[in-house]
Amino acid sequence: MATCGSNGRTTMSKSNEIKEEVSEKFKDSAMSESSKSIMRVRTERNRLREELDEIQGLVDELTPATPTGTVDSHVKWIATVFAIMGVFLISAGFEVTGQVLYALSAVCWIYVGSCWNDKAIMIGSAITGTSVCMSLVKFL
Repeated sequence: MATCGSNGRTTMSKSNEIKEEVSEKFKDSAMSESSKSIMRVRTERNRLREELDEIQGLVDELTPATPTGTVDSHVKWIATVFAIMGVFLISAGFEVTGQVLYALSAVCWIYVGSCWNDKAIMIGSAITGTSVCMSLVKFL
């Protein structure tokens, strides 16, 4: 079964074109048939390597840059859920509970930022967390 290549043509038709091209190149050569076959195999191998490198590049582009399965990745998702819940609770009129959740979210994001050595995450979370905590103090 043929698979689609990067330019829309099938891999099998691409392979056939290369074989014909190599065959034409060495048609009038004094090489034996086995030598010509070796040249076709080498050409095909090089083409497949280039295609594999291209596909690997695409995989590398689509792979998430943030770590998965580690403690900080779990804390990141917990912080995200806390932040969303906090914002919705504040909007629904449950200010204290929402602010507590949002403050916990900020603390979690500061931890994640320190694990990733990402100062922007730490500063942004520290500023918003401090702002929420200052507002929270009014209710307590």
